[in-house]
Amino acid sequence: MQAPSAKFPHPTWAHAGKDMVGTSLGSSRLWFTIAEGIVTEVYYPRIDIPQIRDLGFIIADTQGFWVELRRLGDYRISLPKPYVPAVEIVHSHPRFTFTLQVCPSQRRDVLLLRYRLEGDESLRAYALLSARLGGNAENNLASVDKHNGRRVLWAEQGPFGLALMACQDTGARAFERCSAGYLETSDGWQDFDRHGRMTWEYDRAGPGAVSLMGELPKQATLALGFGTSKESAATLAMSSLTEDFSEVWSAQCRAWEAWHKNCHLLDLPHNLQRMLALSGMVLKVHGDRTYCGATVASLAIPWGEDSQSRGGYHLVWCRDLVETACAMVALGALDDARDVLCYLIATQQADGHWFQNQWLGGNALWQGIQLDEAAFPVLLASALYERGALGSISYKDMVRRALRFIAHEGPITGQDRWEEDSGVNTFTLAVAIAALVDGSTFLDGEAKEFVLLLADNWNACLEEWTFVTNTPLAEKLGVAGYYIRTMPNDVLIHADAQAEHVLIKNRAHAPDLPAEEQISTDFLQLVRFGLRLAKDPCILDSLKVIDQILKVETPNGSVWHRYNGDGYGEHEDGSGFDGAGFGRGWPLLTGERGHYALMAGEDPLPYLDTMAAMTGIGGLLPEQVWDSAPIPDYHLYPGKPSGSVMPLVWAHSEFIKLCYSRASGYPIDRPVATWKRYQGKRPEIIRTLWGPRYHPRLVRLGNVLTVALRASARVHWGINGWKNIQDIDTRDTGLDIYAADLPIAALKVGEAVQFTFYWLDMGIWENTDYEVLIVDA
Repeated sequence: MQAPSAKFPHPTWAHAGKDMVGTSLGSSRLWFTIAEGIVTEVYYPRIDIPQIRDLGFIIADTQGFWVELRRLGDYRISLPKPYVPAVEIVHSHPRFTFTLQVCPSQRRDVLLLRYRLEGDESLRAYALLSARLGGNAENNLASVDKHNGRRVLWAEQGPFGLALMACQDTGARAFERCSAGYLETSDGWQDFDRHGRMTWEYDRAGPGAVSLMGELPKQATLALGFGTSKESAATLAMSSLTEDFSEVWSAQCRAWEAWHKNCHLLDLPHNLQRMLALSGMVLKVHGDRTYCGATVASLAIPWGEDSQSRGGYHLVWCRDLVETACAMVALGALDDARDVLCYLIATQQADGHWFQNQWLGGNALWQGIQLDEAAFPVLLASALYERGALGSISYKDMVRRALRFIAHEGPITGQDRWEEDSGVNTFTLAVAIAALVDGSTFLDGEAKEFVLLLADNWNACLEEWTFVTNTPLAEKLGVAGYYIRTMPNDVLIHADAQAEHVLIKNRAHAPDLPAEEQISTDFLQLVRFGLRLAKDPCILDSLKVIDQILKVETPNGSVWHRYNGDGYGEHEDGSGFDGAGFGRGWPLLTGERGHYALMAGEDPLPYLDTMAAMTGIGGLLPEQVWDSAPIPDYHLYPGKPSGSVMPLVWAHSEFIKLCYSRASGYPIDRPVATWKRYQGKRPEIIRTLWGPRYHPRLVRLGNVLTVALRASARVHWGINGWKNIQDIDTRDTGLDIYAADLPIAALKVGEAVQFTFYWLDMGIWENTDYEVLIVDA
């Protein structure tokens, strides 16, 4: 019998705050998540394709009592060891205790669940499965059927099928009454909500958003299988049920124990040792099998219970991926880090950049241009090189193309690291400069000389571009000045760009702040990567500013907002982000602040303790924590996870790196060549670079002027009103940038240089005259 269909279904995802995530280390291609004490999204056959919304349970009698476990809220979660993703969940209620063990098969695309219901003898368990095959709620077909004589709940859509089967320890069948239904109309939850017991037994439902339910005995084992058809999924599920669950559990423990032994762990307080081991496991879990080296940002959809997004965070962000790979290097998981580099080489675009984010196969979801994402892979190659771990990887072409892109597009980025505004940003620029310097070690000749010249000039201009003084905010806070969040693009053209307004996204009503009033924590990267010293006056003043404006004290320690006016977070009443909201504190920024503390001569242990205290029930680190008054209705408490994603792999990577940085005495991911070149000090510039994008109007006395263009040209130049005219042809740097040095070191203060170009390939003049003025050094 066909179930009644839904008229206006609103299929969403599961809660984004995961209790735990897991996968096997065998040939199985399945990843699972736990939230609110039940199984939520399960991914197959790639880590970017969720196949279900959730698989939970209802506990009920026949007299009208019923409770859904995920709404019960009284449970505890445990692992055999902090680095083994085999999960036991114990739900407690005055009338019952429900113990659930969740473990993936090592060799089959099957998730196994063994449960035991104890307490009131009148109670029964009902499994409730919501399908989302292919990551899509539309056009799913569900049915209750038999496969080779055994009861099966299954669903299919396109190339995907799933099957839920069950058996008791005796081998007897477990499913009794079963039903298929449509979400919000005829699913099992609606049946209990309307009738207080199971009354519907529909054979099939779909196409649409479908759900399956099956009545179960006091204890049994469930197998959720996935395949290219519902029949193949059922075969895999039944095969797994022929094995003893305890053996599957033991195999999972052995596999992860073997992996863990290869990690280099540290002598830390017990709680941090556990956190470090768990963080390493989180990184490993989020890697794909088909696309080795592809690690997603999180197995969660932000504010999933309110979201219909097909994207979420189960995509690859190049920046997050390299942050994760550098944590793998710190752990000693060099093979995993090499896989990341190979994946990045394969997905680099022809012009040298990477997509803002992408599905595992390399197709873009969003296509913003972020300069730091072009730079990070170069730093990964350098980190592996420094450890003698590059092996036979062909990386030099990737490095050259990435540096070419940085040289052509920088110092401006299309988006900052928070994927919002274009302009000149301190974090982005720190990463780009480091990539130029460390990447230069893989170049030679003109290319090497030019990228170092570019890096030195950008480094020397950091304060000119991003530091403001004598503003009303500086006067109010008692500082000389501070680094701002993002300087508009016009900073390369005129000096008044700081007064321009920079859009703050994700706000219902924009705060309409000029650039000079927007601050962020991004400048800390200048210290971490060795471009500025921790005691630099500009750094110290900026530190005072962010601590007064962005820092929030919680019961679990200090946390920082990304920037003032941030709108990416829950609303003030606790309701989920819906395109607008208010940003909250990010634990990963606590880790970044810990790295600064280390460089300032402090022990970063308090920052590690704070991060560990801000975790969820299973020890996972969230993207954001709530930092306002408690709102129990939304389970929001100060210093604990908000409704954004958990875990955030980047946050766990930051925790790992801070642990190893503390042991090393310096940031473990600090680029070696960059530190050797600058050691925290501004470089002295003897060659002023004009171009490719930045056109300075002043040249210090005694400097050579190097003109850099994006095409071959003849530079036509003179001094003091076009006197002593000369021509000089540009030379190819090997990066599709053409440079010419104008010998102006003998000019005096107040003298000027005029120049224009004749484009050799096109045979035309520039038709614009440029001028630079000689000023006192």
